[in-house]
Amino acid sequence: MDINNIEKLIEERDYIKVKELLSEMNEVDVAEILKPYDPHMTLLLFRMLPKDLAVEVFARFTPEQQLGIVNSVTSKELKEIIDELFFDDMIDLIEEMPANVVNKILIHTKKEERELINEFLKYPADSAGSLMTIEYVDLKKTMTVKESMDYIKEIGLNRETVYTCYVTDNNRVLEGIVSLRTLVTVDEHLKIADLMESDIIKMNTHDDQEEAANVFRKYGFLALPVVDKENRLTGIITVDDIMKVISQEATEDFQRMAAMSPSEEEYLDAGIWALAKNRLPWLLVLMISATFTGRIMGKYEDVLVSVAILGTFIPMLMDTGGNAGSQSSTLVIRGLATGDILPNDGMRILLKEFAVSSIIGIVLAAANFARLMVVEQVGILIAATVSITLVVTVVLSKVIGGILPIFAKKLKMDPAIMAGPLITTIVDALSLMAYFTIATAMLGL
Repeated sequence: MDINNIEKLIEERDYIKVKELLSEMNEVDVAEILKPYDPHMTLLLFRMLPKDLAVEVFARFTPEQQLGIVNSVTSKELKEIIDELFFDDMIDLIEEMPANVVNKILIHTKKEERELINEFLKYPADSAGSLMTIEYVDLKKTMTVKESMDYIKEIGLNRETVYTCYVTDNNRVLEGIVSLRTLVTVDEHLKIADLMESDIIKMNTHDDQEEAANVFRKYGFLALPVVDKENRLTGIITVDDIMKVISQEATEDFQRMAAMSPSEEEYLDAGIWALAKNRLPWLLVLMISATFTGRIMGKYEDVLVSVAILGTFIPMLMDTGGNAGSQSSTLVIRGLATGDILPNDGMRILLKEFAVSSIIGIVLAAANFARLMVVEQVGILIAATVSITLVVTVVLSKVIGGILPIFAKKLKMDPAIMAGPLITTIVDALSLMAYFTIATAMLGL
């Protein structure tokens, strides 16, 4: 589908053709097409969509677009949207709307739904419970395959997924799972009890959403059951919701690694003051912490005065140390995020980074020594001082860069905060101390 062609038709106000084309498109593409337009045009195009497609597109809108639609449509139109929304999408909508709009939405929900909504809103924002939906297929182990298939046909269209069915008892305790593939390929007279798998991978409602994302990554699930502390099935998390979590978590990590406060607001939609507020705190902390570097240089001012050439190598040492530390921290932070590295792997990380950094440090020092002797033509003691310091700096940087994220994880902090900017500040101070200590010893200052 040529999106540019649709945009051109909208500009030409050929709405009959626009409606025809939009009705044939995927909801994700329709939401993307409507995104740049002002609220009035968005509402006009939204009303052209078939009812089923309109609800799916609404669920894909940004919170700002959803708010615009809720405030603009009639009470009847809003009820139609609310009635057709999947439960987890309704929870997401309510969480993003202001209080007066929430009341407007809840008016169109049934009493039972309102009670469930209130229950779901009690779950922590980043928990598995906040992600789940109640639109799943639950079976009883006494049912036959034929009875199960008839039941799925009856309710399937109102469920978010039917590919995995959950077997519960009369108290909603999760007893097993059975796939739709199994149901359509076996004898219809068999009992669910004979087909279900009782070894179930599941999440608790209060488990962190990042743990749920790791389970999806590891096992490739389409859906994951969520239970309470009594093992009662409370809901399921579907893969489309967990993909959003993975994207959000990756975005947050990138922002923290760049020394910014995380924000879900898109860059072009964010205000100037909001962007400044997200960046200032860490920059202030890093700026103040960088004063330690200045104090170290002040303490060794006599050394710099005695051998002025030493000062010319400081930027190279600090830059190399910062880059080396960032390499290690990036790998470890990513490993922690994907579950490839565990908090208890600290000693293995330390030993591995020490070995890797020793090799890298020696190679860099040898190349640097040759450069200083041949190109810069400095004295052999100066070249040796700088090169030995380079080895120490690289080793310190990589070991610190590898261990700090592990340390943060053990303290229940986000490892991403121990990224480039913070590690660079720490390494700068340590590399300067090492440099001047080695210079004082080797040059007899």
